[in-house]
Amino acid sequence: MIVGVPKEIKSDEYRVGLLPVGAEMLTRAGHTVLVEAGAGSGSGFPDEDYTEAGAKVVPTAEEVYGESQMVIKVKEPLPQEIALLRREQVAFTFFHFAADRALTEGVRDSGCVAIAYETIEDAQGRLPLLTPMSEVAGKMSIQEGAKFLERPQEGRGILLGGVPGVEPGEVMILGGGVVGTSAAKVAAGMGANVTIMDIDLDRLRYLDDVMPANVNVVFSDPHTVRRFLETADLVVGAVLIPGARCPMLVRRGDLKLMKSGAVIVDVGVDQGGCCETTRPTTHGDPVYVVEGVLHYGVANMPGAVGRTSTYALTNATLPYALRLADLGYVAACKADPGLARGINTQDGRITHQSVAEAFDLPYQPARL
Repeated sequence: MIVGVPKEIKSDEYRVGLLPVGAEMLTRAGHTVLVEAGAGSGSGFPDEDYTEAGAKVVPTAEEVYGESQMVIKVKEPLPQEIALLRREQVAFTFFHFAADRALTEGVRDSGCVAIAYETIEDAQGRLPLLTPMSEVAGKMSIQEGAKFLERPQEGRGILLGGVPGVEPGEVMILGGGVVGTSAAKVAAGMGANVTIMDIDLDRLRYLDDVMPANVNVVFSDPHTVRRFLETADLVVGAVLIPGARCPMLVRRGDLKLMKSGAVIVDVGVDQGGCCETTRPTTHGDPVYVVEGVLHYGVANMPGAVGRTSTYALTNATLPYALRLADLGYVAACKADPGLARGINTQDGRITHQSVAEAFDLPYQPARL
């Protein structure tokens, strides 16, 4: 198979879809790997690393897309990249379709086979390709939230951990999954008072057992969410429904309950966010203010730590990429139902039910 790795063009995106060692393993297996010039530079991998690994470095994205049977990326294709996709070509990347109708329809109409990292499941029903980036984003949510709580950033002027004689900050985390757990560990380590909210009682019981004493777990309902918003300095949106839009947990009117200068970091912005006033931002212009509350909505948070994120992501994606290349996507997905759940579009059809429901579009199961 001819496997292509284009350079990411999303704003402030420094990750790359394949490490040089991945190129080496694919070429050893008899495949051809095309890498766009400069694709790995943001993560610290020069073109020479790829050529030494057996890949062919080509100058343009057009060559990568034009010759490849499978394209391995990190972020969803932008319009100029969608125009390069073609029927029956496999696009293996994050898509987060449910937050973007134009993206969904554009990729569908290209006829490509869109295999989304975020909806692939393992034998236990977990999301193995989303998990590493959720861990990075969860940890970064506290790092970024703490920064924007500083007064020069228009925040409240709060040090999350406090100091002796001064109470620590209050962190409210909506969702007790991978993002929420990672965020809670960092916030608790800084010394903040942390509250994790979730609707899964078994998950809350587990977190209550393993978290340190400055982390409390609370069942999430609209009244309780509003009550805790009143005291929160930092709110982390960490809610996920695989393939679907995030549930709306914080309404615009709820912001009036919050302290002026409080911060919301909505990690689920890729899936629409759990706050009504969330909108995507960039690392270059990460925050905006609504009702006196700072909103951080960077849609590719892990891209800022490209080297760490690339290693973490490709550790998880490479085994799947090898299977897709060795067997072809049809045989690979027949052999692994969890991988088959990653097929979001195929031959001009939407093949993931949650994506179709998000926009009231026709759904058809993938054909294998």
